Amino acid sequence: MTSDISSPPLATRPVTSPHPLRRLGGGVGTVLLCLGTLLFVLPFLFTVVTALRTAADVARSPLGIPHSVTFRNFTDAFSQIHYGRSTLNTLLVTGLSCVAVTVIGSLASYPLARITQHWSTAVYRLFILGTSIPVFVVVAPLYLLMRDLNLLDTYAGVVFIYTALNLPVAVFFYTSFVRSIPVDLEEAASLDGCGAFRTFFTIILPLLRPVTSTLLTFVALQIWNDLLVPLVFLQDPDKRTVMVNAYSFIDPHTVQPTTLFPAALLGVLPLLLIFVFLQRQVVAGMSAGAVKS
Repeated sequence: MTSDISSPPLATRPVTSPHPLRRLGGGVGTVLLCLGTLLFVLPFLFTVVTALRTAADVARSPLGIPHSVTFRNFTDAFSQIHYGRSTLNTLLVTGLSCVAVTVIGSLASYPLARITQHWSTAVYRLFILGTSIPVFVVVAPLYLLMRDLNLLDTYAGVVFIYTALNLPVAVFFYTSFVRSIPVDLEEAASLDGCGAFRTFFTIILPLLRPVTSTLLTFVALQIWNDLLVPLVFLQDPDKRTVMVNAYSFIDPHTVQPTTLFPAALLGVLPLLLIFVFLQRQVVAGMSAGAVKS
C-alpha cells in the first residue's frame, strides 16, 4: 500500500531589483554607446548622401535634404580614377605585402620567443622600437635607397617598403602569441625526430591562425588606406593605387564633394566587400587570439 508523500515546497528567493547606481550606470553606458555609434555612422551617411546629390543641390544646401538622386557622380569618378586598373594595383600590393609580413614575421618571432639570451632580447626590443618610428622620418632615406637599387616606380619596391614598415608590428604580435604556446608541444615533436623548421611548420604555424587574422586585418587596412608610400614611390600613373587616384581630386583651393566623395567610396568599396564576406572568419580569429588557451 503506497502513501502519497508530498514534497515540501521549494524555498524561493525574493526577487531583488537592481541597485539604483547599477541601473544608472547601465543607462549611461547605453547612452554613450548610442552617441559613439552616431559619431561613427553619421559621417559615413553624410558621405554617401552627398555622393548621390547633384552639384547644384549641394551648393544650394550642403547639409540639407537631397532633392534629387543621381549615380552620375559614381560613373564619372569610376572613369576618372581608372578604377579597374588602380584597384588591381592595390590588391596586388596589399596581397603581396600581407604575405611577406606574415611569413617573415612568423619566422622571425619563433626564435625570438624561444631563445632566452641577451642578443635575442636586444633584437626584440629593436623591433619594438621600430613600431614608434613614423613613416615620414624614413621617407627620404627610403627614396634614396630605392633609387640606388633601381626599385623606384616598381611594385617590388613598394612591397619591400610596406613589409619593412609593418614587420615590427608582426614580430610583436607573433612573439607575444608564441610565448603563450606550451613548450611541451615542441619537446614532444623533437622526441619524434622533428627539427626546428619542421616543428615550426607542423606545430607552431597552425596555432598562429588566430593572431594571423588579427594581424592581417590591421596590416591590410594600413596598406590599403595609405597615401604616402604609393604617392612618393610610384610615379607612373598606371601603377598608382586606388586611394592615390581617389584623393587626386583634392585641390588646394577648391574641393568638389560630388566628385571627391564618390571616388573615396569607390576606393574603400573592395576592402569593405572583402571584410563583409569574411567577417565571420575575421571575428572568430580575433576572438580566439584574445583568449589564451
